[in-house]
Amino acid sequence: MEIGGLQKLTLIDYPGRLAATVFIIGCNFRCPFCYSPELVLPEKIKSQPRIAEKEIFDFLKERKNLLEGICLTGGEPTIRQKLPDFCQKIKKFDYLVKLDTNGSNPKMLKKLINEKLIDYVAMDIKAPKAKYSEAIGVKINIKKIEESIDILKKSKIDYEFRTTVVPAFHTKEDIIKIAKWLSPAKKYYLQNFRPEKTINPEFEKVKPYSEEYLVNIKKAISPFFEVCEIRT
Repeated sequence: MEIGGLQKLTLIDYPGRLAATVFIIGCNFRCPFCYSPELVLPEKIKSQPRIAEKEIFDFLKERKNLLEGICLTGGEPTIRQKLPDFCQKIKKFDYLVKLDTNGSNPKMLKKLINEKLIDYVAMDIKAPKAKYSEAIGVKINIKKIEESIDILKKSKIDYEFRTTVVPAFHTKEDIIKIAKWLSPAKKYYLQNFRPEKTINPEFEKVKPYSEEYLVNIKKAISPFFEVCEIRT
């Protein structure tokens, strides 16, 4: 696995668990508002320091009785064919594994669930169906996204859907369309956009929506989900 970062402690990435986060290099999307260009863009990946798998597993062994879970994020972890083997190695240390995914590889997602290699999935929903390719910067077969949504909803695994709400790209109506598309579902989180380093620097100038605006959206879509919350 090509690993580009390790956050040794997170209280927020794995809901309800003390965890560490492993950042996996490479992504098949080019979302202009993405916060991790160093894990996505080939020209930036070249200069991104790598962390050896041995270092990761030495860390996991050392923290075995202190941490509960490991979050695998990116980039997009499911584009890596060695992901199941990597998860299996983590499982040997008795950690819970959370996967962050864009849902573009339903075959890999199903394999990980069926082989009980992951315990929680957070799937990013980038936009309503009609705007998906625009949101991710590449052409996409939307059926793959829908298949991943269906896999999660039918599985027994704990999961959430989430959308980073970006002003000038997402409107209230867009989020309502997403909610209707996903419904019924367990959990859906709205994440407010942060104007940090982004793949398209123009998005660094974008002012986030107010909390009041997001609360207004949440009120409109809450009936579609068991849990609907805002993450700031």
